[in-house]
Amino acid sequence: MAENSVTLTDNRNGKSYNFPILDGNLGPSVVDISTFYKDTGMFTFDRGYTSTAMCRSQITYIDGEKGELLHRGYDIAWLAENKIFLDVVYLLLNKRLPNSDELKEFKTELKTRCFINENILKLFDAFPDRAHPMAVLQACVATLSTYYSRDMNFDDPVEYMELAKRLVAKMPTLAAFYYRHSRGYPQIYPDLDRGFTENFLYMMRSFPHSRFELRPIEVKAFDTVLMLHCDHEQNASTTTVRTVGSTHSHPYSCISAGIGALWGHAHGGANESVIRQLEMIGSVDNVDKYIAKAKDKNDPFRLMGFGHRVYKNYDPRAKVLKKMRNQLIDEIGIDSNLIKIANKIEEIVLNDDYFVSRNLYPNVDFNSGLILKALKIPTEMFAVIFVMGRCPGWISQWMELKEQDTIKIVRPRQLYVGPKDITPKN
Repeated sequence: MAENSVTLTDNRNGKSYNFPILDGNLGPSVVDISTFYKDTGMFTFDRGYTSTAMCRSQITYIDGEKGELLHRGYDIAWLAENKIFLDVVYLLLNKRLPNSDELKEFKTELKTRCFINENILKLFDAFPDRAHPMAVLQACVATLSTYYSRDMNFDDPVEYMELAKRLVAKMPTLAAFYYRHSRGYPQIYPDLDRGFTENFLYMMRSFPHSRFELRPIEVKAFDTVLMLHCDHEQNASTTTVRTVGSTHSHPYSCISAGIGALWGHAHGGANESVIRQLEMIGSVDNVDKYIAKAKDKNDPFRLMGFGHRVYKNYDPRAKVLKKMRNQLIDEIGIDSNLIKIANKIEEIVLNDDYFVSRNLYPNVDFNSGLILKALKIPTEMFAVIFVMGRCPGWISQWMELKEQDTIKIVRPRQLYVGPKDITPKN
């Protein structure tokens, strides 16, 4: 019996089975049960994969108990303080941070790739006037696969790196263009004299023949929001990207599937839900009533923006965003009713044993929505912003999948609880 292993005993018949333990560089070890069915004739049951590692990865590490998040070994708080979004994009794609010359070249390359084929604009006309931006963005990314597939070798690292940079560059343009189309505004094309992050805000908020200037704090705040959404280990949308990737689908099809997963209000739509809830509460005077509702086990009401599936401590991204939110408010003079309500809720939750004992700390969604609101981003665009930030992580995860020696199609099994064979017998 190997020392570095786990032995499981079937108490029905006394048979024992031995499975190896695999150690990572950080975090819990895993039990390799890849032969479990072959050895035992049984499946394991893990609803929501809460105790299942579905891949090996070198990209992102989370310690939920400590509230720690690392991208390729770099702490997220350090990255947010010392680097910009495109530094982290480069880090995820190239496995190291760029030097100044590499970053300059990377910025220039993304600028040249940020324009989209004009024919894609015709796609917007096919959607209803009130189509949700996430539905349109998902369709647009899938459509990009028809423009960039012929004669491409998706097994060639050089070619799929080109696909990766192209998608990162075009995502903000697609998002901004559809927003303006949905409002009936004239399109604003990317300005090659502006930076990557600034360009999106410019395309969203500018108008032809007008002077448009952004304060540095606005660009920094938006850049930080994008950075903090870059990657987050094997969440629902990332797992979706890897799952679709395991079928050898077009990479843009994989990203399109990830957008669909992210759209859910329990995932990428959560910051939108936070704002909607703050608007529903309506006044600081109503906060105590809703806190009481949240603590009532018989009331279905739940506070949005608190607690996390993985973090049992303060979400490190939320700490960074709270600091950025306060700085943004101070410099541009925002004193909105929603911020007053949010501050009151946060003050109560962080000092109330009911929430503290349940590890219900603010998560990234609580402050990101408030920052986006302050930046004049419409609420229905919040999940789209999440996609812009998460796209580099998704494509990095897809690239890591492609780098494996072999790709095994993802095919979970089930515990069948339906009727037995009821076919009529002659």
